[in-house]
Amino acid sequence: MNPSRILPDLQCSLLCEDVRQETSGNFILVGVINLVRVPQFPVTAFKLCLFNRWVAGYGQFRETVRFIAPDQTTELRKTEMKFALQEVTQNATTVSIWGQVKFETPGAYFVEVMVDDVMKLRFPLVIELVQPAPPAEGGANKGA
Repeated sequence: MNPSRILPDLQCSLLCEDVRQETSGNFILVGVINLVRVPQFPVTAFKLCLFNRWVAGYGQFRETVRFIAPDQTTELRKTEMKFALQEVTQNATTVSIWGQVKFETPGAYFVEVMVDDVMKLRFPLVIELVQPAPPAEGGANKGA
């Protein structure tokens, strides 16, 4: 029996600052993000990239990625793309690139990764407010 379609597994999903591809075809991920600390809100991220690697599937698929605000309803970004796996031993890489993402409030933002409307992964990205450290007393100009 030859299967006509096998839903793929999501091998990894990494949020980063940039994704580059070498001439060899290998990828370089720049600035993998796990937590963002900022001194004020609102703040805008110049560029965010989501690197997804799909494996162990067969057929043609549609990936949907959503980036959701802490209120759980506001969709900041959504990308959809098609990809195919011709053999179960192959992999497919997709990269979603989002420019000028504005964060209005601190909290847990969520990335959702779906294939053909089946949720494969949902993970948080925490954006937190950090107060700057007070200046040290008795600096270099003390007594001048």
